[in-house]
Amino acid sequence: MAKILAVNAGSSTLKWKLFDMPAEVQLAEGLVDRLGQPQSKVKIKYGDGQKYESDTPIANYQEAVASLMGNIKSLGLVEHLHEIIGVGHRVVAGGEVFAESVVVDDETLLQIQNLRDYAPLHNPVEADYIAVFMKMMPWATEVAVFDTAFHQTMQPENFLYSIPYDYYKKYGARKYGAHGTSVRYVSARAAEMLNKPLEDLRMIVMHLGSGSSITAVKDGQSIDTSMGFTPLAGVTMGTRSGDIDPSLVAYLMKKLDIPDVGQMIHILNNDSGLLGISGLSNDMRDLEAAEDTNPRAKLALDIFVNRVVKYVGSYAALMNGVDALIFTAGIGENGDEVRDKIMRSLGYLGAKIDNDINYKSHGVEADLSTPDSTVKTLLVPTNEELMIVRDVMALS
Repeated sequence: MAKILAVNAGSSTLKWKLFDMPAEVQLAEGLVDRLGQPQSKVKIKYGDGQKYESDTPIANYQEAVASLMGNIKSLGLVEHLHEIIGVGHRVVAGGEVFAESVVVDDETLLQIQNLRDYAPLHNPVEADYIAVFMKMMPWATEVAVFDTAFHQTMQPENFLYSIPYDYYKKYGARKYGAHGTSVRYVSARAAEMLNKPLEDLRMIVMHLGSGSSITAVKDGQSIDTSMGFTPLAGVTMGTRSGDIDPSLVAYLMKKLDIPDVGQMIHILNNDSGLLGISGLSNDMRDLEAAEDTNPRAKLALDIFVNRVVKYVGSYAALMNGVDALIFTAGIGENGDEVRDKIMRSLGYLGAKIDNDINYKSHGVEADLSTPDSTVKTLLVPTNEELMIVRDVMALS
């Protein structure tokens, strides 16, 4: 038996899961939160409902990885760290360079760093963490699993922007998408639930969370997806604007006296979306609690639902119909009210849900469809980490 780590790194968080492979048994999951702040938090779940927590300050990535390794050993999850034979890293952007998961060497690490412009909030951090793991666990196979890889099956008519073609050839200016690892898992699991071959299905996967995307999956392949050159495009998200007229960027920069486009991109990434519309929160739960008394909170919710419904409709048209609609990720799995609101507008597809089941389903795999639905609606909790460790196992 081999143990493999799945790592999902952010600038202030480090999430991980430890699996026993090839049995695919999850042994533990952990979170380092508020990295670099005076009161960092470490939370670990393991064993039979056991928990470990601490508030030890953690200043940087090296200390975060050292904490992870120390806790895994001290909690008895491994006797020796060398039992961990591989580490799989979620990497958002692989561009056209990476169409599948790869073992990381120095050249690969440099390529990931060079793709920073494709996911400026993600790739630099993920590359730095990979470098730390390579240094601190040199015996382990490091594997990069790219969110964009699954979407490399898109055809040019779906991934190209209507700008001079040379910009694509010279600079890689095209749609790449994101959340591909999640969509890859969810679509395959949905096919199993439906007891039908993945290759025979047309599905629309709604990955709804703080970052949200909609993906059309046909015959097991990504046909189109809502996120674009970076994860900023698409539907309204927690703090991201989603789709916006580029001319509005120039207009606002002039009105706000912003000389640096990077500052404007920061606003679109961090101060927009549900937060920007509501002025209250980027958290769906806060907005739902306030929607009856706060018109802007209700407006933010309405816009979110509106954008999802539009993308679903366009992808159903693109595939000439749909066999299944899939909800996944934080909001998709736990937001029963959001699922209800979205599905009210999709009855024309033949998709109807049983709200008795819907409102009882929180993060648990379920068929939400009514018996007379001609299009299935499923809740499928995502498991990106399982996909990651499977890829590590295959490449080790």
